[in-house]
Order: sequence, then C-alpha cells, then structure tokens
Amino acid sequence: MDSAWVRWPVLAVATASLFLGALPDLRAKGEPEKGTPPKLQVDAKPLVREGNLPRSFAPVVQKVSSSVVQVFTSSRPRPVPGFNQEDPFNPFFGNPQPRRGAQPRQQGAGSGVIVSRDGYLLTNNHVVDGADDVKVKLSDGRELPARIVGRDEKTDVAVLKVNADELSPATFADSDRIEVGDVVFAVGNPFGIGQTVTMGIISATSRATFGLPYEDFIQTDAAINPGNSGGALVDADGRLIGINTAIMSRSGGNQGIGFAIPSNIARDVLEALVTDGKVTRGYLGVLPQDVTPALARKLDLKDRGGAILSEVTPKSPAEKAGLESGDVVTEINGKPVRDANHLRLEVARVKPGEMANLRVRRESDTKLVKVTVRERPEDEELSRSSKTQASDDESTLNGVGVVDLTAQNRRQYRIPERIKGVLVIEVEESSPAWEAGLRAGDVLLELNKKTVGSADETVRLTEKPKDRTTLLKVYTPQAANGAGGGTRFLVVDESRPN
Repeated sequence: MDSAWVRWPVLAVATASLFLGALPDLRAKGEPEKGTPPKLQVDAKPLVREGNLPRSFAPVVQKVSSSVVQVFTSSRPRPVPGFNQEDPFNPFFGNPQPRRGAQPRQQGAGSGVIVSRDGYLLTNNHVVDGADDVKVKLSDGRELPARIVGRDEKTDVAVLKVNADELSPATFADSDRIEVGDVVFAVGNPFGIGQTVTMGIISATSRATFGLPYEDFIQTDAAINPGNSGGALVDADGRLIGINTAIMSRSGGNQGIGFAIPSNIARDVLEALVTDGKVTRGYLGVLPQDVTPALARKLDLKDRGGAILSEVTPKSPAEKAGLESGDVVTEINGKPVRDANHLRLEVARVKPGEMANLRVRRESDTKLVKVTVRERPEDEELSRSSKTQASDDESTLNGVGVVDLTAQNRRQYRIPERIKGVLVIEVEESSPAWEAGLRAGDVLLELNKKTVGSADETVRLTEKPKDRTTLLKVYTPQAANGAGGGTRFLVVDESRPN
C-alpha cells in the first residue's frame, strides 16, 4: 500500500455507520464573538545547543506534562437523507434501526495543550470537528466540560475553553528558530491509554505537501500514533514548538514520520479566534511559483531563493503597488522568502490594512515595493482555425499543436475572456514539452517573454531559435470541480537528446 497522510484524531469508536447534516456551534449562546487576547507565556530566546545530553529528561517532561490533556468528543448520529428510520419494513431488509432516543453516539479521543491560566487550550480542528460535546481530562485527574471557541480548517487548529483553577499553561517558543537535529518530545494520549511521552529529533521543517491552504509542518521522528493529535511537541527546554497533527505511514501506525503545526502559526490562529471570532488573513493578489533550476537559468537569476509571481490579479493590492508577472519576491518585511509556500504564509500573517515591504527582482534590478495588504476574499478569483504545429528539427516546441482561441473552444475549456493567447490542443507524451508540464487545454500566453496572439505567430516564434530552451507563460483553466487553475512559467529544454 502506498504511503498515506493520516490525521490522527480521534481514536474513533465508530458506533454509527453514517451521519450527515448541519453541526451545532458549541459557543455559549449570547456570548460575544470578540474577546480579550489570552495572556500567553512566551520564551522566544534561541535554544542552547552546546553541551552534552543529560542522563535524564525527566525535568523537561515534568515541565510540560501538566499542560497536556486528554480530549474526549461525543456526537449524535445524523440521519441519512431519504432514509426513514421508523419505516416498519426496515427490519425485514436486515437493517433494524434503534428506537428514537436510543441511538448510539459517535465517540472520539485526542489530545490538547493548555496555553493560558484562564483556560484556553489548543488542539486540532479534526479532533473536535462534528462534536456535540467536548470534555477534557487534566493530568491531575479532573474532568471538565470544554467549549469550542473556534476552529480553523485551513490550518487544522481549534481552540477550546474550560473553566478551572490552578491550570499549568505551556510556554511558547519561537518555532521560527528551531533547527533540524534539535531534540524534541511528543506528549499526548496515544490509543487512549493515557499521557505518553516519546522522544526524537526534528527531521525537517517547512513541509507543505498535504493539501491544507496554509501549512508549514515540522517533521519529527518522535513516535506519533492515533490519539496524539492535538498534543504538544516541545523542545529540550520543555517549550511548545508545535501541535502534533499527522503521520505518513504505510501501515496506519507510527513509522517515524510525524508532523506538527508550528507553534507560531497555532498562536496566531489562537489569538485571532479569541479576539475576533475568526481568522483574518492578508491578501496581495498574486499567484506565486517556486524558482526551479531551469527557471533560474532562463531568467538569469543568481540563486533559487524567492518566489516568482506567475500572475498578478487585476485591481489587487499587488497590481496597485506596481508588481508584475515575472517579478521574483526575495524578502517580505525583512525575512528572506524561501519559496512560494513561504510567501503565502508570510502574506497571510500580515494584518489587513498594514504595509508589507517586499524586496523584488525584476530583470537585472532589485527594488523595494510597499504593498498595503487587504483582507483575503472568501471566494477569490486567483489570477490564474486549423491545427498548427512546430515539428521540424530547426524549431522548438516540437510535438506541440496549437490553435487560435475561439468562442467555442473558450466555452469547451472554460477559458475566461480576459485570457489572451493560443490554445494547446496536442502535446506528444514523448516530447520535452510534456516533460516540462505542458498539457492539451493549456493556453500559451507568452513565449520567451513575447506575448502570442495567434497560432501562426506562435509557430514563427519557435523557428530558428537562439537556443533550444524555451520559457513559456501558460494559463491552465480551472477544473470542473473547481480545483487547480491559474498561470505558471515552464521551461521546455530541447537541448538534450530524446
């Protein structure tokens, strides 16, 4: 079986086969959406990395163990639409239904971390998603009802609140300062057996391969198993650096590849949900792309750092500030930009109305661009004849067929009127263009930085090229299910023999 991403909950006891329908909000009725920011304990100094390992990590574990709780959830089964549970004929079809009021409940268990003395806790969204009732069990044995303050599906973070005295909150570290090789401890409730501590190291940082809109996972080999979700990942000083969330596994159990949400991201979500009742993210209106080695060579970039803007949305903050497609953003607010995902994360952390200072490379120049960030729209539109084919050895884009854009093929491929270029109708699978990622249905917008308006013009631009590599700017229409779409750069290298 292939490796899979497993988000560990819930150690679920599935007593209901299927439930659908709206889920209630566990906020107290009449409670205001906005509140006072929680008072958190933060220790942002870097970890001391010199010296020998101690013989025992018991003092570290004692520092954090009272902050980690067990989270128990319960939910009522939802009726299946179109299925009458009181139909007297149901038992005759081998599916007897329990009486109304006697239906079993769905149970689950996970972990959580106390982060303030007045009772705020962090856990995963997937631990409490769909729950009607939530309770937590503290390390001293107390069991308390918990209220869901808010949930953020885009980072898989949820905030709970309990009313209790003598709580021991965890201290936040600055997760931006962690390094691969640092010793870490995962504390949680695996398999519902009670609080358990496992030890490992940080295996990698900035993992972003699991499909969440905003992810920057810490990877660790500290054992994480079902029920660990929402628990603490702490450093060798016992400070919170992450919220354990998922594993990658062939078997469904721990295989040494676990993932945690960095504490800085969790902290931002916590403060937003408590103070505003929602998470508001900054928006520039750009579609960033990683700088590959091929793009770096073709664009004469000295290194691969930064993110290239493949598209700038019309009337967006980015366009108003003068940013253009093809610009490479290397810094934001003084921080070096590693890649496209890092740029998205840093932009999201800027509060709407505030200024983002971007260092940008355009051609051979470097400039500082100030952009006033606005709130990210909910449903943002991401700025995303006969056959003619170049096919002789003196041309580039061999194996690619293009036609002019018409009203008919625009409708067929869902291409907006604002997109100007030529439609790709064929790409041979053995061609370098296919290897670069060009596909039928894409629209060629530019060829070696020159806009293309017709199929004939495109073919002329491929004849007698200066070299055998071609820089393409390509628009890919959004799929019927709403997935994908947008603009990107591709480099087709035909200098290598097939």
